[in-house]
Amino acid sequence: MTQPAPHVSVLLDEVVDALQPAAGKRIVDGTFGAGGYSRRFLDLGAEVIGFDRDPTAAQFAKPFPADRFRLIEARFSEMTELGVGSVDGVALDLGVSSMQVDEADRGFSFMRDGPLDMRMGSDGVTAADLVNTAEQDELARIIFVYGEERESRRVARFLVRRRQERPFTRTLDLAEVVERALGGRRGAKVHPATKTFQALRIAVNDELAEVEAGLVAAEQILKAGGRLAIVTFHSLEDRIVKAFLTERAGRLPGGSRHAPPVKGGPTPTFKLLFNGAHAPCDAETAANPRARSAKLRAAERTDAPAWRQAA
Repeated sequence: MTQPAPHVSVLLDEVVDALQPAAGKRIVDGTFGAGGYSRRFLDLGAEVIGFDRDPTAAQFAKPFPADRFRLIEARFSEMTELGVGSVDGVALDLGVSSMQVDEADRGFSFMRDGPLDMRMGSDGVTAADLVNTAEQDELARIIFVYGEERESRRVARFLVRRRQERPFTRTLDLAEVVERALGGRRGAKVHPATKTFQALRIAVNDELAEVEAGLVAAEQILKAGGRLAIVTFHSLEDRIVKAFLTERAGRLPGGSRHAPPVKGGPTPTFKLLFNGAHAPCDAETAANPRARSAKLRAAERTDAPAWRQAA
């Protein structure tokens, strides 16, 4: 069997620069995907532990050295529960992997016909389950909150009306109905179904809660001086990451100079490696259009204990 072609991850050089993998270091690749980050970390001598809930990801790990690489079929939020121990770095790429988008049977793409699935793993409800059973108001909420689609109520109304005739089972069928709901804006730069598909994918995989839990898990397993690098692809994820790192770095909003100082919270557990976020260069976005919305944020773990989480 021919091995899959090497996968080049978005912002790869920048992630490597942030994490500084080397011999003697243990790095967690929390979103293994097709192994782009892990391959580079291994090439630089590090030991790597990969996480991916997608059982098909294992095929990309076959060429990797068994003495320095281990792949765990689980969510990255489970890092603390699966005996990883303390590590020197954690990398999280929060985008849907190209292998998932390009495989029509996974149901992520509105450009390729396939079953309306969208699950990153092999269990749980599918996008078809959600579209065919959720109440209209709940569908509108999902599409508005997770897809940031202004016309979410109209889209939900069209979906409910159509499913009464026959249920949704295929991706192109859903994309066509969303396009009709939005007035057929196919000539626009972004396909009209983009936001609705994003919203359903996030809801099906509970992605935002996974991001929040994964950041907390990374804080717990990183040793002092260890580094965290997170690549996001849309504003919802980036807001969560930015808020977490800002808070954990102790960068609380400054109070008025006319008011008493605001008492600080727990000791900061991270210090930012750079202000703001890094974006791909023009050459990378030209070579890989999927990289155009990517942002990298990174921080270094202090020796302060991880913050206690609310019960």
